[in-house]
Amino acid sequence: MNIKFDDPNRPNSYIGRTVPRPNAGRLVAGKGRYVDDITLPRMVHVAFLRCPHAHAKIGEIDTEEARAQKGVLGIFTARDLAQVCTPWEGKLAHLEGMKTPPQSALAIDRATWAGEPVVAVVARTRAEAEAAAALVIVDFEPLPAVTDMRSALDKDTPVLHPQFDDNLCFRKENATATPQKAFDGAHTVVESEFKIGRHTGVTLEPRVIIADWNGGEGELTAHVSNQAPHMLQVLLAKHMGIPESRVRVICGDVGGSFGVKVHVYPDEVATAAIAKIMGRPVKFCADRLESFTSDIHARDHEATGRIAVDESGKILGFDVDDWTGIGPYSIYPRTSAVEGLQVTNLIGGPYDFEHYRVRSTTVFQNKGICAQYRAVGHPVAVAITEGLVDMAAAEMGIDPIEFRRRNVIRDDAYPVTTAAGLKLEGLSHEKSLDALVEAMDYDVLRAEQADLRKRGIHRGIGIASFIELTNPSPFMYGIGGARISAQDGCTVRMDPDGSVVVLTGVTEQGQGTEAIMAQIVAEAVGIRPDMVRVVTGDTRVTPFGGGTWASRGAGIGGEAALKAGRALRDQILGIAASMLQAKAEGLDIRDGQIVDAASGEDRLPLEELGRVVYFRGDTLPKDLSRELMQTRHYITSDYPYAFTNGVQASYVEVDTETGFVKLLKHWCVEDCGRIINPQLVDEQIRGGIVQGIGGALFEEIVYDDEGQIQNGSMADYLVPMSGEMPDMVIRHVETPTQESELGAKGAGEAGTAGAPAAVMNAINDAIRPLGGQVTRMPFTPERVLRALGTLKD
Repeated sequence: MNIKFDDPNRPNSYIGRTVPRPNAGRLVAGKGRYVDDITLPRMVHVAFLRCPHAHAKIGEIDTEEARAQKGVLGIFTARDLAQVCTPWEGKLAHLEGMKTPPQSALAIDRATWAGEPVVAVVARTRAEAEAAAALVIVDFEPLPAVTDMRSALDKDTPVLHPQFDDNLCFRKENATATPQKAFDGAHTVVESEFKIGRHTGVTLEPRVIIADWNGGEGELTAHVSNQAPHMLQVLLAKHMGIPESRVRVICGDVGGSFGVKVHVYPDEVATAAIAKIMGRPVKFCADRLESFTSDIHARDHEATGRIAVDESGKILGFDVDDWTGIGPYSIYPRTSAVEGLQVTNLIGGPYDFEHYRVRSTTVFQNKGICAQYRAVGHPVAVAITEGLVDMAAAEMGIDPIEFRRRNVIRDDAYPVTTAAGLKLEGLSHEKSLDALVEAMDYDVLRAEQADLRKRGIHRGIGIASFIELTNPSPFMYGIGGARISAQDGCTVRMDPDGSVVVLTGVTEQGQGTEAIMAQIVAEAVGIRPDMVRVVTGDTRVTPFGGGTWASRGAGIGGEAALKAGRALRDQILGIAASMLQAKAEGLDIRDGQIVDAASGEDRLPLEELGRVVYFRGDTLPKDLSRELMQTRHYITSDYPYAFTNGVQASYVEVDTETGFVKLLKHWCVEDCGRIINPQLVDEQIRGGIVQGIGGALFEEIVYDDEGQIQNGSMADYLVPMSGEMPDMVIRHVETPTQESELGAKGAGEAGTAGAPAAVMNAINDAIRPLGGQVTRMPFTPERVLRALGTLKD
């Protein structure tokens, strides 16, 4: 059956419609079940003594006083946990030349960042565990800290890991044959430096795990706030010496993630190891202060870039040198090198040009570990690209919209392989620009800006085009040996009353997985979405899959759901044809009723078919297939990724006396392929824009020269609040991927990818007439005033 999703009059048309989230009522009523809500019999709590120094040798550990405290049941060091847990390396084999040392659940002889767990204290309550941990005495010997990424490779900088010759983790250069040729013959060359501050996820629910070892069964069960349960199952099994079938990971309600919860953390592995040693459930929940030092950080890039343009305003090439510091270890299992790798591929993404050179250098340092976070590498690459594009347009006196029109890859040019080597199937830059100009009423807005400038009001319009990779294939990690699944599976089962249960490998962290799976299966089978129950996040019952990351839920998991739903439908119709003595192709399922396909006349309720199959199967032909359950898996194969694209615009007002930036309005036109649920897509875009604005204006983890965080609490770390956010106008272009029948791409990260660049360009558009330019995020009032020359060093 080939459904024409663009036909609004098709039966059971739920794909493309706004359908309420099935879990919304439960969550709004406070009936969610997060890991912290779970209490198991004999459960105990663990707290960690964390190193207070950025770099220190670990000497004698005195636990005598701590062990004597009320409620304390055990104290563990790295050597205790080594009995049941092996170390790991966050390294991918295909990243040639990459280095990273092995990491353990607890630091062994040396701690390498302020916040690294050193000692675990287990007690009856969290309060008792924390009180006892404060009494553990560790003889720390402070060592020199490596904190500056740009000098990390200097000869006089201490080498962080003695088994290596330097502090280089990974270096990658992506270049065409003659990149310098673009600059030798260019009409205009513009160069600038960019800095993107380090920030973190600040999820509503912190990281939390309850690990329960059942010695009788030889089985580990982990309730954990995580995005990728099957990945965690495989890795816990590997490093704790347990068969994978004996590890069950349950990810129920998860209060946000953004990539923070898709990694392996030492304190979580330590909790599982302690549970195995003690033979009872052990719980760890990070508090807010711990989260700032133990959750992954992200971004933290410094780059120098230049763009070459000919006399007609045609881009000839890009040349970028990017640096990033990742902390003392590469994250496991996805590596911390991927962010820099993304930058080498994504610079110049939307544009048609010939010459290219981008080099990324990833170095170790004594700070918290950086890793994949929403829109990995994209905000960095887009900010550098779009910053240079706007500067070139201004230098040549060309309107920024017109400059982009001259340079974007044409909508009719696909498929395309870019200068960076990316294979693009089909994008819509021209249509997106047209839609943006219309949504903004661009010419009117420019006229308003000019009029206000005459009155001393400095407003700016910033544009940012972008591409974003989604639907990753095994190309992303499989060839590097990481145990991360790019495929996904879905099981669809009809129960006797005609309702359907969907078990999917993708997970729900608030983005609407349950809603879109219900819509897809409802349309595929021929029932209403309220007849569908979606189950996610339990490795014992859901098909093996990759979870939710890289905006893969709809494009990968959704396609598996579509295939499974259609297979169930075909099976139902085969049974119905036998019962009705009709031909299956002459029947259809609509709103839970088996009907005549031509006339729509009701023939048989699904619950009647269910009753016969499950309770009176003796009345059916013996050779009739009657399993009302189907499982299908899906994986992309033709392209390494399904790229989406879009363009954003920001309208801001800059107070040149105070340096404050007021956000007035924000627009985003986005093409995520087939839209399954318009409201959910808009929510994802808006949420991503807010996080992008956070990185542009507010969020930055600040370290001193000794490697100590200076703002590690919600009192000092600024996040965007609703009252500070502008009105957001969202528009869509739909270019379905041809690799799947559903045609869905991802939508979760596009807002974050483009927003920082749009805000930066808007600020610069406002202050350019005054001789100012900002390129260091976040764009604080101080940095704006320094750009204007009001403040000086």
